[in-house]
This record gives sequence, C-alpha cells and structure tokens, in this order.
Amino acid sequence: MYQRTVLVVEDEFLIRMVLADTLADEGYEVVEAGSVLEAVAVLGQRKVDAVVTDVDMPGALNGLDLAWMISSTHMDVPVIIASGGHRLSADELPNDAIFIPKPYGLDVMAAKVGELTARSEFRMTA
Repeated sequence: MYQRTVLVVEDEFLIRMVLADTLADEGYEVVEAGSVLEAVAVLGQRKVDAVVTDVDMPGALNGLDLAWMISSTHMDVPVIIASGGHRLSADELPNDAIFIPKPYGLDVMAAKVGELTARSEFRMTA
C-alpha cells in the first residue's frame, strides 16, 4: 500500500514537530521544512501528496508564495495554508488551496489533510 507523504513547512520548530508527529501517527510519511526555500528543494526531489504551510516564513518568500508556486508546478498537490496573523479569503488563494486559522486543533488539521489527500488520490485514479 502506498504511504502518502505530507510536506510540513513551518519555521516554528515546536509547531512543526507536533504537527509532523500528529500526521505521522495518522500514517503519513512526513517531510519537514523550515523555510520556503527548503520546501522548494523537497518538492524538486520527491513526490508529495499534500503541503501544509504557515504564511509567515523567514526569507523573501512566504507560505502564500509557496502555495502559488505549487499551484503552477505541482497542480495535483493540495495545499493547506495556516496563519495566526493573517486571515485569507478564498479569492486570495490559488486553485484548491484552503486556509485554516491558527490556533488549529491537531485533529482538525489531520482530518483536513486526510480529506484533501483522498480527494487528490481520487482525481488521479478517475
């Protein structure tokens, strides 16, 4: 059976670690990145089934920039964008990206990742 891979892009180490552990407990292979540039490197090296990213990131690019990049280069990869300092509306988001405000419940995030990866898996087999 194929193990789905989730890329977690979060510059706050503890948040990244807790979310990664939660998703791993749900059966996902989790790859972690602490910046958009690290995430882009991961996306260039391996297949991922979903991305969870924070908006505010170190460096010139933020999580919303990453989501737009993914929508143009990896159109079948769903993206969840999270933030405690921003509230993004659907018209600010690319394609099928969704926004979840922080703080979020880990069970809510795991369920949303499951929903999006199941939906993208269905599109690939249909």
